[in-house]
Amino acid sequence: MKQTRFVPARSDSEILDIAVLAEEIWHEHFTDIIGKEQVDYMIEKFQSFPALKEQIQNGYEYFQIYSSHTMAGYTGIHEEDGALFLSKLYIKKEFRGQHLASEAFRYLVQLCRDRGISKIWLTCNKHNANTLAVYDHLGFKITDEQVADIGNGFVMDDYILACQLGV
Repeated sequence: MKQTRFVPARSDSEILDIAVLAEEIWHEHFTDIIGKEQVDYMIEKFQSFPALKEQIQNGYEYFQIYSSHTMAGYTGIHEEDGALFLSKLYIKKEFRGQHLASEAFRYLVQLCRDRGISKIWLTCNKHNANTLAVYDHLGFKITDEQVADIGNGFVMDDYILACQLGV
């Protein structure tokens, strides 16, 4: 039986492991959605080792997601205005469909309960249909949409989704 574990990424090597995994996942999953150039740019700007380190210094928390003894994904969160911003939740292709996103969501819900937080929110690319379906299954509802200029001529065209928790 596979055991799922969530390990806070605190050391440089743990953060580097996330950055390496991010590059793999982003190239595999997002190239067809937003193109290689934007994927490369977004990895460097948001998912590289220096970017992750800076985010952690600014209050973000990252967790490695392990399935048995293999790092299968990661999640990044930030508390904002009494809610939890789910900045990142990514699962390696070979581990998708094994309910790791659901397990991660349960983990984050418990974390919210422990911290007295009653809402989780996130952004998701409007054309990322499979992921939107997962979030819908988890109870998230689209509350708004945004187009954010991220520089270099690129934008993020996202839905904003939220899930109210019974804390």
